[in-house]
Amino acid sequence: MSGSAEAVPLLEVRDLATHFHTRAGVVKAVDGVSFSLKRGEVMGLVGESGSGKSITGFSIIGLIDPPGKIESGSIRLEGRELIGLPSRDLRAIRGKIISMVFQDPLMTLNPVLTIGAQILLALEAHEKVSAEEGRRRAIAALAQVRIPEPEAKVDFYPHQFSGGMRQRVAIAIALLHRPKLIICDEPTTALDVSIQAEILAEMKELVAELGTALIWISHDLATVASIASRVCVMRHGRIVETGPVLDVLTRPQHPYTQSLLDSLPSRAKPGTFLARGGGVPDASPPARTSGASASRGSKADASYFVIQDVSKLFQTPPGLLRLLGQKLGLSQPSRGIQAVDSVSLTVPRGEALGLVGESGSGKSTLGRMAAGIYAPNSGTVRLEGEPVMGGGARPHKNTTRIQTIFQDPFASLNPRMSIGDSIAEGPIAHGIVTRAGAADYVRQWLAAVGLDPAFASRYPHQFSGGQRQRVAIARALAMQPDVVVCDEPVASLDVSIQAQIINLLMRLRAELNLTLIFISHDLSVVRHLCDRVAIMYRGKIVEEGPAGQIYDNPRHDYTRRLLAAVPVLPTAPPA
Repeated sequence: MSGSAEAVPLLEVRDLATHFHTRAGVVKAVDGVSFSLKRGEVMGLVGESGSGKSITGFSIIGLIDPPGKIESGSIRLEGRELIGLPSRDLRAIRGKIISMVFQDPLMTLNPVLTIGAQILLALEAHEKVSAEEGRRRAIAALAQVRIPEPEAKVDFYPHQFSGGMRQRVAIAIALLHRPKLIICDEPTTALDVSIQAEILAEMKELVAELGTALIWISHDLATVASIASRVCVMRHGRIVETGPVLDVLTRPQHPYTQSLLDSLPSRAKPGTFLARGGGVPDASPPARTSGASASRGSKADASYFVIQDVSKLFQTPPGLLRLLGQKLGLSQPSRGIQAVDSVSLTVPRGEALGLVGESGSGKSTLGRMAAGIYAPNSGTVRLEGEPVMGGGARPHKNTTRIQTIFQDPFASLNPRMSIGDSIAEGPIAHGIVTRAGAADYVRQWLAAVGLDPAFASRYPHQFSGGQRQRVAIARALAMQPDVVVCDEPVASLDVSIQAQIINLLMRLRAELNLTLIFISHDLSVVRHLCDRVAIMYRGKIVEEGPAGQIYDNPRHDYTRRLLAAVPVLPTAPPA
Protein backbone atom coordinates (compact mmCIF):
# COMPACT_ATOMS: atom_id res chain seq x y z
CA MET A 1 0.00 0.00 0.00
CA SER A 2 2.75 2.40 0.92
CA GLY A 3 4.58 1.54 -2.29
CA SER A 4 1.58 2.56 -4.42
CA ALA A 5 1.24 5.80 -2.43
CA GLU A 6 4.86 6.61 -3.12
CA ALA A 7 4.30 5.98 -6.84
CA VAL A 8 1.58 8.67 -7.01
CA PRO A 9 3.17 12.09 -7.63
CA LEU A 10 2.67 14.71 -4.96
CA LEU A 11 2.07 17.32 -7.67
CA GLU A 12 1.06 16.71 -11.25
CA VAL A 13 0.77 19.61 -13.72
CA ARG A 14 -0.63 18.78 -17.16
CA ASP A 15 -0.98 21.12 -20.18
CA LEU A 16 -1.24 24.20 -17.96
CA ALA A 17 -2.15 27.36 -19.88
CA THR A 18 -2.29 30.72 -18.04
CA HIS A 19 -3.08 33.73 -20.23
CA PHE A 20 -3.36 37.45 -19.60
CA HIS A 21 -6.03 39.33 -21.58
CA THR A 22 -4.80 42.86 -22.25
CA ARG A 23 -5.81 45.68 -24.58
CA ALA A 24 -2.88 44.78 -26.80
CA GLY A 25 -4.06 41.17 -27.04
CA VAL A 26 -3.65 37.86 -25.27
CA VAL A 27 -0.30 37.18 -23.55
CA LYS A 28 0.29 33.43 -23.23
CA ALA A 29 2.45 33.59 -20.10
CA VAL A 30 2.22 29.81 -19.57
CA ASP A 31 1.47 27.84 -22.70
CA GLY A 32 1.05 24.09 -22.23
CA VAL A 33 3.38 23.28 -19.31
CA SER A 34 3.53 19.74 -17.92
CA PHE A 35 5.64 18.20 -15.12
CA SER A 36 5.27 16.12 -11.99
CA LEU A 37 6.94 16.26 -8.58
CA LYS A 38 7.52 13.45 -6.10
CA ARG A 39 7.38 13.75 -2.31
CA GLY A 40 10.64 15.19 -0.97
CA GLU A 41 11.93 16.04 -4.46
CA VAL A 42 13.61 19.37 -5.29
CA MET A 43 12.98 20.63 -8.82
CA GLY A 44 14.52 23.71 -10.39
CA LEU A 45 12.46 25.88 -12.75
CA VAL A 46 14.81 28.12 -14.71
CA GLY A 47 14.49 30.72 -17.43
CA GLU A 48 14.78 34.42 -18.09
CA SER A 49 12.30 37.15 -17.15
CA GLY A 50 9.12 36.62 -19.12
CA SER A 51 9.69 32.89 -19.58
CA GLY A 52 6.64 32.07 -17.45
CA LYS A 53 8.41 30.39 -14.53
CA SER A 54 6.96 32.66 -11.81
CA ILE A 55 3.47 32.58 -13.34
CA THR A 56 3.68 28.78 -13.26
CA GLY A 57 4.37 28.98 -9.51
CA PHE A 58 1.55 31.50 -8.95
CA SER A 59 -0.83 29.28 -10.92
CA ILE A 60 -0.08 26.28 -8.70
CA ILE A 61 -0.75 28.18 -5.48
CA GLY A 62 -3.82 29.98 -6.88
CA LEU A 63 -2.50 33.55 -7.00
CA ILE A 64 -3.54 34.49 -10.54
CA ASP A 65 -5.72 37.62 -10.55
CA PRO A 66 -7.47 39.36 -13.49
CA PRO A 67 -6.55 40.08 -16.23
CA GLY A 68 -4.76 36.74 -15.78
CA LYS A 69 -6.70 33.49 -16.01
CA ILE A 70 -5.91 29.76 -16.07
CA GLU A 71 -7.42 28.89 -19.44
CA SER A 72 -6.94 25.13 -19.43
CA GLY A 73 -4.98 22.22 -18.04
CA SER A 74 -4.81 20.40 -14.75
CA ILE A 75 -3.00 20.91 -11.42
CA ARG A 76 -3.39 17.94 -9.09
CA LEU A 77 -2.06 17.84 -5.54
CA GLU A 78 -2.14 14.30 -4.14
CA GLY A 79 -4.72 13.51 -6.82
CA ARG A 80 -6.98 16.47 -5.93
CA GLU A 81 -7.67 18.95 -8.74
CA LEU A 82 -6.80 22.53 -7.67
CA ILE A 83 -8.07 24.38 -10.75
CA GLY A 84 -11.62 25.50 -10.18
CA LEU A 85 -11.58 25.03 -6.40
CA PRO A 86 -13.67 27.59 -4.48
CA SER A 87 -11.67 30.41 -2.86
CA ARG A 88 -12.42 29.06 0.62
CA ASP A 89 -10.93 25.65 -0.23
CA LEU A 90 -7.88 27.28 -1.84
CA ARG A 91 -7.27 29.39 1.28
CA ALA A 92 -7.35 26.21 3.38
CA ILE A 93 -4.61 24.74 1.18
CA ARG A 94 -2.51 27.88 0.69
CA GLY A 95 -0.04 28.34 3.53
CA LYS A 96 -0.80 24.97 5.09
CA ILE A 97 -0.25 22.35 2.37
CA ILE A 98 1.43 24.60 -0.22
CA SER A 99 3.57 27.58 0.82
CA MET A 100 5.44 30.17 -1.21
CA VAL A 101 8.59 32.19 -0.53
CA PHE A 102 8.88 35.31 -2.69
CA GLN A 103 11.96 37.10 -4.02
CA ASP A 104 11.24 40.17 -1.89
CA PRO A 105 10.42 39.15 1.70
CA LEU A 106 8.79 42.54 2.25
CA MET A 107 5.98 41.26 -0.01
CA THR A 108 5.29 38.71 2.75
CA LEU A 109 5.99 40.80 5.85
CA ASN A 110 3.83 43.60 7.23
CA PRO A 111 6.07 46.57 8.18
CA VAL A 112 3.83 47.70 11.07
CA LEU A 113 3.61 44.34 12.89
CA THR A 114 6.31 42.55 14.86
CA ILE A 115 7.58 39.25 13.51
CA GLY A 116 5.93 37.41 16.40
CA ALA A 117 2.55 39.00 15.65
CA GLN A 118 2.82 38.03 11.98
CA ILE A 119 3.71 34.44 12.77
CA LEU A 120 0.75 34.28 15.17
CA LEU A 121 -1.57 35.49 12.39
CA ALA A 122 -0.18 32.84 10.04
CA LEU A 123 -0.82 30.17 12.68
CA GLU A 124 -4.36 31.42 13.39
CA ALA A 125 -5.21 31.21 9.68
CA HIS A 126 -5.27 27.41 9.92
CA GLU A 127 -5.58 26.45 13.60
CA LYS A 128 -6.63 27.74 17.02
CA VAL A 129 -3.69 28.77 19.19
CA SER A 130 -3.34 30.89 22.32
CA ALA A 131 -1.08 33.94 22.35
CA GLU A 132 1.34 32.11 24.64
CA GLU A 133 1.46 29.02 22.40
CA GLY A 134 1.80 31.26 19.33
CA ARG A 135 4.81 33.04 20.80
CA ARG A 136 6.45 29.74 21.73
CA ARG A 137 6.00 28.39 18.21
CA ALA A 138 7.16 31.68 16.67
CA ILE A 139 10.43 31.47 18.66
CA ALA A 140 10.83 27.82 17.61
CA ALA A 141 10.20 28.75 13.94
CA LEU A 142 12.88 31.46 14.03
CA ALA A 143 15.32 29.07 15.69
CA GLN A 144 14.61 26.47 12.99
CA VAL A 145 15.89 28.85 10.28
CA ARG A 146 18.99 29.73 12.38
CA ILE A 147 18.03 33.26 13.43
CA PRO A 148 20.22 34.10 16.45
CA GLU A 149 18.58 35.10 19.74
CA PRO A 150 15.04 34.20 18.56
CA GLU A 151 13.58 35.04 21.99
CA ALA A 152 14.50 38.69 21.43
CA LYS A 153 14.17 38.84 17.62
CA VAL A 154 10.55 37.66 17.76
CA ASP A 155 9.64 41.18 18.94
CA PHE A 156 11.56 42.92 16.13
CA TYR A 157 9.90 44.65 13.18
CA PRO A 158 10.89 43.73 9.57
CA HIS A 159 12.99 46.89 9.10
CA GLN A 160 15.21 45.80 12.00
CA PHE A 161 16.41 42.77 10.04
CA SER A 162 18.92 42.59 7.19
CA GLY A 163 17.74 41.31 3.79
CA GLY A 164 19.07 37.84 4.51
CA MET A 165 17.40 37.71 7.93
CA ARG A 166 14.09 38.91 6.45
CA GLN A 167 14.27 36.09 3.92
CA ARG A 168 14.86 33.63 6.75
CA VAL A 169 11.73 34.95 8.49
CA ALA A 170 9.73 34.48 5.27
CA ILE A 171 11.00 30.88 5.06
CA ALA A 172 10.10 30.32 8.74
CA ILE A 173 6.51 31.45 8.03
CA ALA A 174 6.36 29.19 4.95
CA LEU A 175 7.43 26.21 7.07
CA LEU A 176 5.05 26.84 9.99
CA HIS A 177 2.50 24.18 9.09
CA ARG A 178 5.03 21.69 7.70
CA PRO A 179 3.67 22.02 4.13
CA LYS A 180 3.96 19.21 1.62
CA LEU A 181 5.12 21.62 -1.12
CA ILE A 182 7.09 24.88 -0.99
CA ILE A 183 7.49 27.12 -4.04
CA CYS A 184 10.52 29.46 -3.78
CA ASP A 185 10.48 32.29 -6.34
CA GLU A 186 14.01 33.74 -6.71
CA PRO A 187 14.47 33.83 -2.91
CA THR A 188 18.25 34.47 -2.94
CA THR A 189 18.67 36.67 -6.05
CA ALA A 190 19.48 39.88 -4.15
CA LEU A 191 21.46 38.25 -1.33
CA ASP A 192 25.22 38.06 -0.80
CA VAL A 193 26.92 34.81 -1.78
CA SER A 194 27.63 33.82 1.83
CA ILE A 195 24.03 34.51 2.96
CA GLN A 196 22.76 32.71 -0.15
CA ALA A 197 24.96 29.70 0.64
CA GLU A 198 23.60 29.57 4.21
CA ILE A 199 19.97 29.71 3.04
CA LEU A 200 20.57 27.06 0.37
CA ALA A 201 22.18 24.75 2.94
CA GLU A 202 19.36 25.34 5.42
CA MET A 203 16.65 24.74 2.81
CA LYS A 204 18.26 21.45 1.80
CA GLU A 205 18.42 20.35 5.45
CA LEU A 206 14.82 21.39 6.14
CA VAL A 207 13.50 19.67 3.02
CA ALA A 208 15.31 16.46 4.01
CA GLU A 209 14.13 16.74 7.61
CA LEU A 210 10.47 17.49 6.83
CA GLY A 211 10.14 15.45 3.63
CA THR A 212 8.80 18.55 1.87
CA ALA A 213 8.89 18.85 -1.93
CA LEU A 214 10.41 22.05 -3.28
CA ILE A 215 10.14 23.99 -6.54
CA TRP A 216 13.07 26.42 -6.78
CA ILE A 217 12.39 29.14 -9.38
CA SER A 218 15.49 31.04 -10.52
CA HIS A 219 17.50 32.42 -13.42
CA ASP A 220 20.74 31.47 -11.61
CA LEU A 221 21.77 28.10 -13.03
CA ALA A 222 24.57 27.52 -10.51
CA THR A 223 22.21 28.08 -7.58
CA VAL A 224 19.69 25.64 -9.03
CA ALA A 225 22.49 23.10 -9.58
CA SER A 226 23.44 23.33 -5.90
CA ILE A 227 19.96 22.57 -4.54
CA ALA A 228 17.86 20.70 -7.15
CA SER A 229 18.03 17.13 -8.41
CA ARG A 230 15.96 17.84 -11.52
CA VAL A 231 15.52 20.94 -13.66
CA CYS A 232 12.99 22.29 -16.17
CA VAL A 233 14.13 25.04 -18.55
CA MET A 234 11.38 27.46 -19.61
CA ARG A 235 11.19 29.82 -22.56
CA HIS A 236 8.21 31.76 -23.91
CA GLY A 237 5.80 29.96 -21.60
CA ARG A 238 6.92 26.45 -22.50
CA ILE A 239 9.31 23.89 -21.03
CA VAL A 240 11.99 23.39 -23.69
CA GLU A 241 14.18 20.93 -21.78
CA THR A 242 13.91 18.85 -18.64
CA GLY A 243 15.94 16.17 -16.89
CA PRO A 244 18.43 15.51 -14.10
CA VAL A 245 20.45 18.63 -13.23
CA LEU A 246 23.78 17.03 -14.12
CA ASP A 247 22.56 15.96 -17.57
CA VAL A 248 20.83 19.23 -18.51
CA LEU A 249 23.61 21.56 -17.32
CA THR A 250 26.55 19.52 -18.63
CA ARG A 251 25.02 18.04 -21.79
CA PRO A 252 22.23 20.45 -22.83
CA GLN A 253 20.12 19.30 -25.76
CA HIS A 254 18.26 22.53 -26.52
CA PRO A 255 20.03 25.56 -28.07
CA TYR A 256 18.35 27.90 -25.56
CA THR A 257 19.79 25.99 -22.58
CA GLN A 258 23.21 26.11 -24.25
CA SER A 259 22.87 29.88 -24.83
CA LEU A 260 22.07 30.42 -21.13
CA LEU A 261 25.18 28.48 -20.13
CA ASP A 262 27.35 30.33 -22.67
CA SER A 263 26.24 33.67 -21.18
CA LEU A 264 27.78 32.88 -17.78
CA PRO A 265 31.02 34.71 -16.91
CA SER A 266 32.24 31.66 -14.96
CA ARG A 267 32.38 29.66 -18.21
CA ALA A 268 34.45 32.19 -20.17
CA LYS A 269 38.02 33.42 -20.06
CA PRO A 270 38.19 36.66 -18.01
CA GLY A 271 38.11 39.76 -20.18
CA THR A 272 36.61 38.08 -23.26
CA PHE A 273 33.23 38.94 -24.71
CA LEU A 274 30.43 36.68 -23.53
CA ALA A 275 27.86 34.98 -25.76
CA ARG A 276 25.22 37.61 -26.10
CA GLY A 277 22.16 36.17 -27.83
CA GLY A 278 20.63 38.94 -29.90
CA GLY A 279 23.77 40.99 -29.48
CA VAL A 280 24.52 44.65 -28.90
CA PRO A 281 25.20 46.74 -32.01
CA ASP A 282 28.74 48.07 -32.23
CA ALA A 283 27.81 51.72 -32.79
CA SER A 284 30.57 54.05 -31.64
CA PRO A 285 29.88 56.62 -28.91
CA PRO A 286 29.84 60.34 -29.83
CA ALA A 287 33.17 62.10 -30.12
CA ARG A 288 34.42 63.75 -26.94
CA THR A 289 33.76 67.49 -26.90
CA SER A 290 36.62 69.96 -26.75
CA GLY A 291 35.45 71.24 -23.36
CA ALA A 292 35.96 67.86 -21.70
CA SER A 293 39.15 66.70 -20.04
CA ALA A 294 41.88 66.08 -22.61
CA SER A 295 43.63 63.47 -20.51
CA ARG A 296 41.76 60.47 -21.91
CA GLY A 297 44.41 59.37 -24.34
CA SER A 298 47.27 59.66 -21.86
CA LYS A 299 49.22 56.66 -20.66
CA ALA A 300 48.43 54.89 -17.41
CA ASP A 301 49.11 57.02 -14.35
CA ALA A 302 49.49 55.12 -11.07
CA SER A 303 48.31 58.11 -9.01
CA TYR A 304 45.43 59.02 -11.32
CA PHE A 305 42.53 58.40 -8.90
CA VAL A 306 43.47 58.35 -5.21
CA ILE A 307 41.29 57.55 -2.20
CA GLN A 308 43.33 58.44 0.89
CA ASP A 309 42.38 57.40 4.45
CA VAL A 310 38.65 58.02 3.96
CA SER A 311 36.20 57.27 6.76
CA LYS A 312 32.44 57.60 6.97
CA LEU A 313 30.44 57.56 10.20
CA PHE A 314 26.65 57.60 9.95
CA GLN A 315 25.19 59.21 13.04
CA THR A 316 21.58 60.17 13.75
CA PRO A 317 21.39 63.83 14.81
CA PRO A 318 20.39 63.97 18.50
CA GLY A 319 16.96 65.34 19.41
CA LEU A 320 16.35 68.12 21.89
CA LEU A 321 15.94 65.79 24.90
CA ARG A 322 19.10 63.83 24.07
CA LEU A 323 21.09 67.06 23.65
CA LEU A 324 19.84 68.25 27.01
CA GLY A 325 20.70 64.89 28.57
CA GLN A 326 24.23 65.06 27.13
CA LYS A 327 24.77 68.56 28.53
CA LEU A 328 23.59 67.41 31.95
CA GLY A 329 25.80 64.33 31.76
CA LEU A 330 22.80 62.00 31.86
CA SER A 331 23.35 60.38 28.44
CA GLN A 332 26.19 59.69 26.03
CA PRO A 333 26.41 60.75 22.38
CA SER A 334 25.21 58.14 19.89
CA ARG A 335 28.10 55.98 18.68
CA GLY A 336 26.70 55.79 15.13
CA ILE A 337 27.71 53.29 12.45
CA GLN A 338 31.28 53.29 11.14
CA ALA A 339 30.52 52.31 7.53
CA VAL A 340 34.06 52.96 6.19
CA ASP A 341 37.14 53.04 8.38
CA SER A 342 40.38 54.63 7.05
CA VAL A 343 40.37 53.11 3.56
CA SER A 344 43.01 53.96 0.97
CA LEU A 345 42.99 52.90 -2.70
CA THR A 346 44.84 54.04 -5.80
CA VAL A 347 43.32 53.36 -9.22
CA PRO A 348 45.46 53.91 -12.35
CA ARG A 349 43.87 55.44 -15.43
CA GLY A 350 41.98 52.88 -17.52
CA GLU A 351 41.88 50.19 -14.82
CA ALA A 352 38.78 48.30 -13.71
CA LEU A 353 38.85 47.81 -9.93
CA GLY A 354 36.39 45.37 -8.38
CA LEU A 355 35.09 46.23 -4.90
CA VAL A 356 33.70 43.09 -3.27
CA GLY A 357 32.06 42.40 0.08
CA GLU A 358 28.82 41.44 1.76
CA SER A 359 25.96 43.82 2.53
CA GLY A 360 27.10 46.13 5.30
CA SER A 361 30.78 45.80 4.42
CA GLY A 362 30.93 49.46 3.35
CA LYS A 363 31.56 48.95 -0.35
CA SER A 364 28.61 51.03 -1.60
CA THR A 365 29.39 53.81 0.90
CA LEU A 366 33.01 53.86 -0.31
CA GLY A 367 31.78 53.96 -3.92
CA ARG A 368 29.55 56.93 -3.15
CA MET A 369 32.41 58.80 -1.52
CA ALA A 370 34.54 58.01 -4.59
CA ALA A 371 31.78 59.43 -6.81
CA GLY A 372 31.34 62.59 -4.73
CA ILE A 373 27.84 61.67 -3.51
CA TYR A 374 28.86 61.33 0.15
CA ALA A 375 31.41 63.57 1.82
CA PRO A 376 33.88 61.60 3.97
CA ASN A 377 34.19 62.51 7.64
CA SER A 378 37.94 62.37 7.16
CA GLY A 379 40.37 61.68 4.33
CA THR A 380 40.34 62.81 0.70
CA VAL A 381 39.34 61.61 -2.76
CA ARG A 382 41.39 63.11 -5.62
CA LEU A 383 41.24 62.81 -9.41
CA GLU A 384 44.52 63.83 -11.03
CA GLY A 385 45.44 65.67 -7.84
CA GLU A 386 42.21 67.68 -7.65
CA PRO A 387 39.73 67.05 -4.80
CA VAL A 388 36.47 65.47 -5.93
CA MET A 389 34.50 67.34 -3.25
CA GLY A 390 34.83 70.85 -1.90
CA GLY A 391 35.22 71.52 1.82
CA GLY A 392 33.22 73.57 4.27
CA ALA A 393 30.04 72.97 6.23
CA ARG A 394 28.12 71.99 3.07
CA PRO A 395 30.59 70.13 0.83
CA HIS A 396 29.63 69.71 -2.81
CA LYS A 397 30.94 67.77 -5.79
CA ASN A 398 33.55 69.69 -7.77
CA THR A 399 33.57 67.70 -11.00
CA THR A 400 31.39 65.92 -13.56
CA ARG A 401 34.30 63.66 -14.54
CA ILE A 402 33.06 60.95 -12.15
CA GLN A 403 29.62 59.42 -12.75
CA THR A 404 27.65 56.58 -11.14
CA ILE A 405 25.56 53.70 -12.52
CA PHE A 406 23.23 52.42 -9.80
CA GLN A 407 21.76 48.96 -9.21
CA ASP A 408 18.14 49.97 -9.79
CA PRO A 409 17.84 52.08 -12.96
CA PHE A 410 14.10 52.53 -12.45
CA ALA A 411 14.72 54.32 -9.15
CA SER A 412 17.38 56.57 -10.72
CA LEU A 413 15.34 57.60 -13.79
CA ASN A 414 12.59 60.20 -13.53
CA PRO A 415 9.36 58.38 -14.49
CA ARG A 416 7.86 61.66 -15.78
CA MET A 417 10.73 62.39 -18.18
CA SER A 418 11.36 60.69 -21.51
CA ILE A 419 14.66 58.86 -21.59
CA GLY A 420 15.89 61.31 -24.22
CA ASP A 421 15.32 64.22 -21.84
CA SER A 422 16.91 62.27 -18.95
CA ILE A 423 20.08 61.62 -20.98
CA ALA A 424 20.28 65.20 -22.33
CA GLU A 425 19.55 67.04 -19.08
CA GLY A 426 23.07 66.86 -17.58
CA PRO A 427 25.08 67.47 -20.76
CA ILE A 428 22.96 70.56 -21.58
CA ALA A 429 23.28 71.93 -18.02
CA HIS A 430 27.08 71.55 -18.06
CA GLY A 431 27.65 72.84 -21.58
CA ILE A 432 28.78 69.52 -23.02
CA VAL A 433 26.18 69.83 -25.78
CA THR A 434 23.89 72.63 -26.96
CA ARG A 435 20.14 72.36 -26.67
CA ALA A 436 19.94 72.35 -30.48
CA GLY A 437 22.38 69.46 -30.74
CA ALA A 438 20.99 67.45 -27.84
CA ALA A 439 18.57 65.28 -29.83
CA ASP A 440 21.32 64.03 -32.16
CA TYR A 441 23.69 63.54 -29.20
CA VAL A 442 21.09 61.40 -27.38
CA ARG A 443 20.47 59.30 -30.51
CA GLN A 444 24.21 58.57 -30.80
CA TRP A 445 24.40 57.46 -27.16
CA LEU A 446 21.34 55.22 -27.46
CA ALA A 447 22.93 53.53 -30.47
CA ALA A 448 26.22 53.20 -28.56
CA VAL A 449 24.51 51.24 -25.76
CA GLY A 450 22.60 49.01 -28.17
CA LEU A 451 19.20 50.70 -28.11
CA ASP A 452 17.13 51.96 -31.03
CA PRO A 453 17.62 55.76 -31.27
CA ALA A 454 13.87 56.04 -31.91
CA PHE A 455 13.34 55.03 -28.25
CA ALA A 456 14.34 58.55 -27.11
CA SER A 457 10.71 59.64 -26.76
CA ARG A 458 9.73 56.65 -24.57
CA TYR A 459 9.41 56.65 -20.78
CA PRO A 460 11.22 54.37 -18.27
CA HIS A 461 8.17 52.14 -17.63
CA GLN A 462 8.12 51.18 -21.32
CA PHE A 463 11.46 49.34 -21.06
CA SER A 464 12.59 46.02 -19.64
CA GLY A 465 15.06 45.95 -16.73
CA GLY A 466 18.03 45.32 -19.02
CA GLN A 467 17.01 48.12 -21.38
CA ARG A 468 16.60 50.54 -18.47
CA GLN A 469 20.09 49.68 -17.28
CA ARG A 470 21.45 50.54 -20.74
CA VAL A 471 19.61 53.88 -20.54
CA ALA A 472 21.27 54.50 -17.15
CA ILE A 473 24.67 53.69 -18.67
CA ALA A 474 24.00 56.06 -21.58
CA ARG A 475 22.97 58.82 -19.17
CA ALA A 476 26.14 58.41 -17.08
CA LEU A 477 28.48 58.26 -20.09
CA ALA A 478 26.76 61.19 -21.83
CA MET A 479 28.42 63.35 -19.18
CA GLN A 480 31.74 62.25 -20.74
CA PRO A 481 33.29 61.07 -17.46
CA ASP A 482 36.76 59.68 -16.95
CA VAL A 483 35.77 57.52 -13.95
CA VAL A 484 32.56 55.51 -13.65
CA VAL A 485 31.43 53.97 -10.35
CA CYS A 486 29.21 50.95 -11.09
CA ASP A 487 27.19 49.98 -8.00
CA GLU A 488 25.78 46.46 -8.53
CA PRO A 489 24.65 47.29 -12.11
CA VAL A 490 23.87 43.67 -13.11
CA ALA A 491 22.74 42.27 -9.74
CA SER A 492 19.14 41.47 -10.67
CA LEU A 493 19.43 40.87 -14.42
CA ASP A 494 18.96 37.61 -16.31
CA VAL A 495 22.15 35.86 -17.40
CA SER A 496 21.88 36.81 -21.09
CA ILE A 497 21.00 40.46 -20.31
CA GLN A 498 23.82 40.48 -17.74
CA ALA A 499 26.18 39.22 -20.46
CA GLN A 500 25.09 42.05 -22.78
CA ILE A 501 25.69 44.70 -20.09
CA ILE A 502 29.11 43.21 -19.23
CA ASN A 503 30.06 43.19 -22.92
CA LEU A 504 28.83 46.78 -23.25
CA LEU A 505 30.91 47.96 -20.27
CA MET A 506 34.01 46.17 -21.59
CA ARG A 507 33.58 47.65 -25.08
CA LEU A 508 32.94 51.22 -23.91
CA ARG A 509 35.76 51.01 -21.38
CA ALA A 510 38.17 50.09 -24.19
CA GLU A 511 36.84 52.71 -26.63
CA LEU A 512 36.73 55.55 -24.10
CA ASN A 513 39.67 54.53 -21.85
CA LEU A 514 37.33 54.64 -18.86
CA THR A 515 38.42 53.94 -15.31
CA LEU A 516 35.86 51.69 -13.60
CA ILE A 517 35.14 51.04 -9.95
CA PHE A 518 32.86 48.01 -10.11
CA ILE A 519 30.98 47.23 -6.88
CA SER A 520 29.39 43.80 -6.66
CA HIS A 521 28.75 40.73 -4.53
CA ASP A 522 28.80 38.54 -7.69
CA LEU A 523 32.35 37.25 -7.65
CA SER A 524 32.18 35.63 -11.10
CA VAL A 525 31.21 38.95 -12.74
CA VAL A 526 34.01 40.80 -10.92
CA ARG A 527 36.54 38.13 -11.95
CA HIS A 528 35.50 38.48 -15.59
CA LEU A 529 35.42 42.27 -15.80
CA CYS A 530 38.06 43.59 -13.39
CA ASP A 531 41.87 43.81 -13.51
CA ARG A 532 42.23 44.18 -9.76
CA VAL A 533 40.05 43.35 -6.76
CA ALA A 534 39.73 44.86 -3.26
CA ILE A 535 37.85 42.85 -0.62
CA MET A 536 35.94 44.86 2.00
CA TYR A 537 34.94 43.58 5.43
CA ARG A 538 33.44 45.70 8.21
CA GLY A 539 34.48 48.97 6.65
CA LYS A 540 38.08 48.03 5.87
CA ILE A 541 40.02 46.63 2.91
CA VAL A 542 41.25 43.23 4.08
CA GLU A 543 42.83 42.07 0.82
CA GLU A 544 43.78 43.70 -2.47
CA GLY A 545 45.59 42.58 -5.59
CA PRO A 546 45.32 41.38 -9.21
CA ALA A 547 42.05 39.55 -9.82
CA GLY A 548 43.71 36.28 -10.81
CA GLN A 549 45.90 36.28 -7.70
CA ILE A 550 42.99 37.02 -5.33
CA TYR A 551 40.78 34.33 -6.84
CA ASP A 552 43.41 31.64 -7.23
CA ASN A 553 45.39 32.24 -4.02
CA PRO A 554 43.28 34.18 -1.48
CA ARG A 555 45.23 35.02 1.67
CA HIS A 556 42.58 36.36 4.02
CA ASP A 557 40.12 34.00 5.72
CA TYR A 558 37.19 36.25 4.79
CA THR A 559 38.13 36.14 1.09
CA ARG A 560 38.41 32.35 1.26
CA ARG A 561 34.96 32.15 2.87
CA LEU A 562 33.43 34.35 0.15
CA LEU A 563 34.94 32.29 -2.65
CA ALA A 564 33.93 29.01 -0.99
CA ALA A 565 30.31 30.21 -0.83
CA VAL A 566 30.01 30.83 -4.59
CA PRO A 567 27.71 28.21 -6.17
CA VAL A 568 29.35 26.44 -9.12
CA LEU A 569 27.96 24.63 -12.12
CA PRO A 570 28.44 20.87 -12.22
CA THR A 571 31.09 19.48 -14.54
CA ALA A 572 30.47 16.57 -16.86
CA PRO A 573 31.90 13.27 -15.63
CA PRO A 574 34.73 11.87 -17.77
CA ALA A 575 33.57 9.70 -20.63
